[in-house]
Amino acid sequence: MITFPENFLWGTATAAYQVEGAWNEDGRGPSIWDTFSHTPGLVTNGDTGDVACDHYHRLEEDLDTLAALGVRAYRFSVSWPRVQPGGSGPVNRPGLDFYSRLVDGLLARDIAPVATLYHWDLPQELEDAGGWPNRDTAERFAEYARLMGDALGDRVHTWITLNEPWCSAYLGYASGVHAPARTEPAAALAALHHLNLGHGLAVQALRTTAASSAQMSVTLNLHHVRGVSERDADAVRRADALANRAFLGPMLEGAYPRDLIADTASVTDWSFVRDGDEAAACRSLDVLGVNYYNPTLVRQWDGSSRRETADGHQDGTASPWIACEDVEFVRQPGPYTEMGWNIDESGLTELLLRLHRDHPGLPLVITENGAAFADVVDADGRIRDERRIDYLRRHLTAVTEAIAAGADVRGYFVWSLMDNFEWAHGYAKRFGIVRVDRDTMRRTWKDSAHWYREVVATGKLPS
Repeated sequence: MITFPENFLWGTATAAYQVEGAWNEDGRGPSIWDTFSHTPGLVTNGDTGDVACDHYHRLEEDLDTLAALGVRAYRFSVSWPRVQPGGSGPVNRPGLDFYSRLVDGLLARDIAPVATLYHWDLPQELEDAGGWPNRDTAERFAEYARLMGDALGDRVHTWITLNEPWCSAYLGYASGVHAPARTEPAAALAALHHLNLGHGLAVQALRTTAASSAQMSVTLNLHHVRGVSERDADAVRRADALANRAFLGPMLEGAYPRDLIADTASVTDWSFVRDGDEAAACRSLDVLGVNYYNPTLVRQWDGSSRRETADGHQDGTASPWIACEDVEFVRQPGPYTEMGWNIDESGLTELLLRLHRDHPGLPLVITENGAAFADVVDADGRIRDERRIDYLRRHLTAVTEAIAAGADVRGYFVWSLMDNFEWAHGYAKRFGIVRVDRDTMRRTWKDSAHWYREVVATGKLPS
């Protein structure tokens, strides 16, 4: 039987816009995802996060679900426009009170609060002023971090500055399949830099306001990039620079990779990077959050055949892969999840070992891992999601293999606690281990939730 370390941190995760609802209540301002989801044609079935899972009004019920699962930590995100409606200025007290109740409710149930400051819901007012391509947004983000540190810093176990800045920069500003739906490659690279800078400034602000025991982190959706053959080494390098080293470089080493700057020279001269910025982005972290769902397969395009673009990030009018016109993203063999992502847990082991090798001494936590499937409710009300259980078992096994090989992996958060608003896919994709009925908001445990509860309770994978 596979056993995890004694103090392994078991958790589950959600994000504010995906679960909270109450989009215009108690002083909350609009975010870029409110604007995006209310724009016809951008989200499947015209879905919005207006109600989502109604978590804002069902907080106690959901806290009790977490307690019943037995998890030791809960990763949630703070809605920036709920606590600071325009992205600057005074705090919105009712919004802040909601998160204070959330944190206190977790602590009362002996669950560690893991707070993500930014999970993509930028206040619309800041986007109107230029968004993440505008340097001022990084400064505003640091002020917001300081505000949250002052308010909750005595109670939060771990602070995560950003969730998947890759998506914020490239899907939001290059391919346009995420909010704010812009297709401006140069702006996307400026956004990338200001996200990195904002991260560093936020860590600095939190270090001065949060408890000294609080851990500092960031969550990256690092791509485990493979080539079809040895001839594709340069395609791997180019994709890896954009996907991984564009963030790992400044955040952990204090410098952008030179090859990334050379690769994108036709798009921008990187003049938005000022003296001292890279050092400011590089702040000591206590743990690195890793989100993983599947690997990425690339090859050098021959320039004549139909170019494959199966990167798993939705097809838009433009590509998120800036200056990678000669790189193909190849569809991988199945099996697949409902997102069309292939299931290959070996990529997780290899990714964790790469991080262990390249950044020795930095603890790692899996902050998201899970799968969407077309769950069926049986006549008896049971949801037998065996494929999700198999996915989780495979990936948790991969984590133990990385640990056995030396990687310092200290925790795992299943994505997601419950079915929710899956961004541009609306409610068409279900990632939750708890089902949410869209008509009644009733929560129903899937078999995967019962399975995960046993894993958490025993620290072992059931046979």
